Amino acid sequence: MLEKLFRLKENKTTVRTEIIAGLTTFMTMAYIIALNPNLLTGFGAEGADLWNGVFMATCIASAVGMFVMAFLANKPFAMAPGMGLNSFFAIVVANIVTITGLSYVESFQTALCLILVEGVVFIILSVLNVREQIVDAIPLGVRLGIAPAIGMMLMNIGIGSNAGVYSETGGPFFVMRDFFGALTAGLARDNMGSGYAQMVLSVVTMFIGLFVIVILAKKGIKAAVILGMLAASIIYWIGQALFLSSNPFASLASASFLPPVKDMVATTLFKFNFSGLAQIGWFTVVTLIVTFCIIDMFDTIGTLVGTASRAGMLDKDGKMPNMKEALLADAVGTVVGSATGTSTVTTFVESASGVEAGGRTGLTALTTGIVFLACMFIAPIAAIIPAAATSSALIYVGVLMLSGLKKVNFDDMSEIVPVALMLIAMPVSGSIGHGIGLGLIAYTVIKVFTGKAKDVSVLTYVLSAIFLIKFFLVA
Repeated sequence: MLEKLFRLKENKTTVRTEIIAGLTTFMTMAYIIALNPNLLTGFGAEGADLWNGVFMATCIASAVGMFVMAFLANKPFAMAPGMGLNSFFAIVVANIVTITGLSYVESFQTALCLILVEGVVFIILSVLNVREQIVDAIPLGVRLGIAPAIGMMLMNIGIGSNAGVYSETGGPFFVMRDFFGALTAGLARDNMGSGYAQMVLSVVTMFIGLFVIVILAKKGIKAAVILGMLAASIIYWIGQALFLSSNPFASLASASFLPPVKDMVATTLFKFNFSGLAQIGWFTVVTLIVTFCIIDMFDTIGTLVGTASRAGMLDKDGKMPNMKEALLADAVGTVVGSATGTSTVTTFVESASGVEAGGRTGLTALTTGIVFLACMFIAPIAAIIPAAATSSALIYVGVLMLSGLKKVNFDDMSEIVPVALMLIAMPVSGSIGHGIGLGLIAYTVIKVFTGKAKDVSVLTYVLSAIFLIKFFLVA
């Protein structure tokens, strides 16, 4: 049955490989299950009911999006409420509170209307092939640079911002900035106070996990990534017990394993506050919807193209089969997210970890989606996966994705300049979409002013203009 559904032999994979890949993807992105409701509710400041509602919505919307990806597109890509987009959503909610005087929950329900419209627009654009045409409008040279740029972004997340440490002196303190960035170990210790021991443990865990993955991968073991993460987790748990004098499993003793369905029904399930839209002004509403659409569209496109490139799923023209169906998956996930109570659902860059573990079909996405649903019951278990262990996988996958640079023509300035800009823009801005936007603008400007304006398609001109407007004119 699984062979017929996902064409495993045709894609040179097995059920075991796909399931391991799905679990690997889940482990690298499990943080979103708790982080998304934290970001959308001020880390619980707006009440436990709303937090629980967003938590449930995160699990459900992510799973539905992945099921569509699995059965409609047969691709191994996972999705969840997008980082960056959820922070922007929280800012929008806070602004609605200021403008209208509505409560945070009522403003939250108003913002869900924006996400609903965005999702519906994306479904229409996907069905009409407009989003696929936008993908095709991205020049091949720019497309070739997306995967390496995402690789840089993954490494930046893994070693830069994934494993934060707090202490009595403040925080979060990060590995690259506050540990390796300190002039001396003494200064780092003084800066982090009691958090220094945890930071050292995080660094040791991260790099041991990375080296385990590399060594296992060199030996041809397909489960290298998930085994490396498991080894790193065990090291971290032992370190917690021995050096930090804390029980790594203490949270499980008082944890609840019952899904808070009642809280979701009370706060977010189909709780659209359309009357609130009129209070913030229709021009603002349209501007916000367009902003959500642009960021989400290019984040998703970039992740799909970059990860598919690494997996060898692109044809000679740099196009991915079933792109339309893959794009439809995040649109459906976004609509479900708005109905259940979360921000825009998008394809996750951490999908690259599952692809690197051998995932090639929708069975990988299906596996990840099932575990996301299970997290409504086992979220406390997912929460004990240390961030340092996921960093090992993110750094490893990021390094591998840099190999795409060998396909870039370094003798063509209209190709290498956009790619170079994306390599720095994506990790620094934290946005795949913004990186692609800078790449498109650079490509267009160079072509026009070197007498090759005819090489640029009309849609590429339009996309470049849209990004210029977004960067410089939209308030």
